[in-house]
Amino acid sequence: MSPSAALVLFSAGQDSATCLAWALDRFERVETIGFDYGQRHAIELEQRAPLRRAIATLNRTWAARMGEDRLVDIAGYGALAESALTSDRAIEIAANGLPTTFVPGRNLVFLTMAAAHGYRRGIDTLVGGMCETDYSGYPDCRRATLDAQEQALALGLDRPIRIETPLMHLTKSETWALAQTLGGDALVATIVEHSHTCYAGDRAHRHDWGYGCGACPACDLRAKGWQTWREGAPASTRS
Repeated sequence: MSPSAALVLFSAGQDSATCLAWALDRFERVETIGFDYGQRHAIELEQRAPLRRAIATLNRTWAARMGEDRLVDIAGYGALAESALTSDRAIEIAANGLPTTFVPGRNLVFLTMAAAHGYRRGIDTLVGGMCETDYSGYPDCRRATLDAQEQALALGLDRPIRIETPLMHLTKSETWALAQTLGGDALVATIVEHSHTCYAGDRAHRHDWGYGCGACPACDLRAKGWQTWREGAPASTRS
């Protein structure tokens, strides 16, 4: 185990990109892992490599710390946990009060597989972009859920496991602000240009906040966060 190493759950979205920069700022070695679970917005997977490269070029220290990447095919799980993110279904609120974009147990599966990979790589710190401030009520994004998962993984692997969630109590506006603090305007511009969050997988339409359909819940949240941040950001960041 290396206390100076971290494994980031990296989807190429705004949140995971910010988490990657956060980890690169703190750990001597940072590896990434992503998951192909049959998501409709699979274009995000195509953005992982260019986004990683772009973030690494922003800072020599970050470039030196950037380690291996692994993409894992778990399409079978996505089929079992079918949702509006893995099939052609409307995005709406279901009878149980959760949006149909909820993929049952997704973060639990991701973290279990990441911990197994980290075990082999000698990494005991996992970093994820889960958040219970600006979120859709997903129960596997709650810190209480992740605390229980952390304990279960530590028991199952018989070694300490940490699940770091730097965005847990931040709004989307505060996430933009964190990115600016970590890497300045260059990191913000990199996230805008290379990350992907849109549930519809739309990269044909570019907005001030990045690419997306502009109508799905992910785009709406990202756009509102951007606007709120820009309204309160220093003049030097408003170009």
